[in-house]
Order: sequence, then C-alpha cells, then structure tokens
Amino acid sequence: MRTAIDVSPLVQTRAGTARYLNALLRELRRRSDVAVEERAFGGSDRISTLVRDGVWYPLLVGREREADLLHCPTYRGPLRSRRPLVVTVHDLAVFRHPEAFNRWSRLYSPRFVPRVLAAARRVIAVSEFTRRELVELLHVPDDRIRVVPNGVDDGFTPDGPAAEGDYVLAVGTLEPRKNLPRLIDATRRTDVELRVVGGRGWGGVEVGGNGVRWLGEVSDAELARLYRGALCVAYPSLYEGFGIPVLEAMACGTPVVTSRGTAMEEVADGAAVLVDAGDPAEIAAGIERASVERERLVQLGLERARGFRWEAVAEATVGVYSEALA
Repeated sequence: MRTAIDVSPLVQTRAGTARYLNALLRELRRRSDVAVEERAFGGSDRISTLVRDGVWYPLLVGREREADLLHCPTYRGPLRSRRPLVVTVHDLAVFRHPEAFNRWSRLYSPRFVPRVLAAARRVIAVSEFTRRELVELLHVPDDRIRVVPNGVDDGFTPDGPAAEGDYVLAVGTLEPRKNLPRLIDATRRTDVELRVVGGRGWGGVEVGGNGVRWLGEVSDAELARLYRGALCVAYPSLYEGFGIPVLEAMACGTPVVTSRGTAMEEVADGAAVLVDAGDPAEIAAGIERASVERERLVQLGLERARGFRWEAVAEATVGVYSEALA
C-alpha cells in the first residue's frame, strides 16, 4: 500500500511526537508491504505555523490523490479527505489543561481537532489512557480507536557510558505541564542536584541555579548516558498521553518516579514509584524511595521496557492502515 504521511511535525519539535514519527518512518521503510510518501508544508516560523494550521491542514492536505491512504501523526489534519484518513493522538492535554498552552493552541484545538477526528476512518491512541480521554472528552466512537503504544529505541540500554555525579534527571520540554517548579522544590528538599534535559517551550518556565542545571537539548547518545548515571529519573508531569522518558529510563536501568493516576502509571505498570504530582513533599519522598528500592525497580523496569519495540509499533500501525482501507 502507498501511504502518505505528514512529516510537518518534524520541523516543530524534537520531543515525543518527533520520536514517534521518526521511529515509525524508519520501521515502515524497512517493510516491503508499505511505500511511504512524505507530505509537509512550511518551516518552524510563526507564519508557517499559522498558514499550515489555518490553510494547509484543513483545506489542502486532504486532497491527496497519489497515495492509497493519508496518515496524520498528530491531530492536526484535514477536515475532509479524499483518501482514507488515519490520525494518531498522543494526548488531549490542551483540552484538560488549556491554561498551560499558548493562545493559538487554545483557539485552534476546540475548533478543528474534533472535526479532524470525525473525518478519520481510524484513530490511533498511544495508550489506553488516551483512548479513554478521546471517548470522554471528544466523544470519538470507541470502535474507531486502536491503541498502539510507543516504543523505545535500541540505543537506550543499561550497557554503555554513564554520566558522573549524584543527580536526579528530568526530561521534557520546558512548559507548565511538566511540573518543573514542584520538582525543583522536591529535589532541594532531598539535597541532590537536578539536571533537566529539554528544549525551551512556552509559559515562561525557567530552570537553573541553586542545585539545578538546565542542559538544553542533547543527542540520544548523551541522553542515554545521563539516564544511566542518574540516581533516578523524575517525571511528575501533570498530564501526558504516554510519557516516553519513563520508558527510556527503565530501558537504561534507571529507577523512575512519576505521577499517579496518569498514562505514565499505565506505562510503568508497577515498575516505578508513583507520587502525587501536586505535592513536592511526596515527590521528594518518592525520590528517596527510588534510591532505597533501586535494585528492585531496575529489574522491574528492564523487564517492562522489553515489551515496547518500534518494530511492533509499525506492525500494529500497518494493521490499522489495512482496516482503514477495507
């Protein structure tokens, strides 16, 4: 089958969505039953974003004629499509926490996202948590949703160099829902250094100084080195649809502290310390517990991470394509 995939998100982010898209493209290209054709518009500047969201997605990308199917790897997509449409939804954070997003996202999402999902023959959710959110918040029929979890790249293993020092590692774009102010409070209570990996985002989130080091964006090799050397990875995000850093950390043999009652609890499935993300004292206690229970958590995490492979993601995604074409 010939599949047109929107690769525009790659000019906008290097975070979880880009990880998903790059890995999916790589695995699909290894297969003989799928021919991938890339579709994209514009760059990362503001004008490109406005034209892409306001014109290209709703009016133009859906005119696809050459491929058998169109896959939009985020919920930005056409309002109508000449070819069967598959849409991947990573999270619905903008609907749960609109205050944590910029003005354009708050304006765009409620007006366009429900219509894009209504146009899709199949909707891929990256977790059962996201599937439930789709049904509850946007009333997407459950029989059109397929859950295909993310994977972890082969470079994230316990074998390899490890960074030095006693530190807790946080990974994620600097934005309000990552809950960094509470995490900073928590690590200061435990008197350990906090190292933060991630690009600048929005919402005026700043980190650095007084026991906190912001490292910016790093290569995957450096990220794996930082995972391996950390006392634990703390990911007390207020809302995620999956939480790839949780999986990557476990694959590197590093204990994880993450939020209770979220998609990350589903991903960890008993292999992480769960905390109330709104309580710095509980986050601090979780970090100390991760140190005490390190050996047990490492073994549980390694076993859990083995079940998430990008090859399996591609296999399941091709199955969704076949359903959409049927």
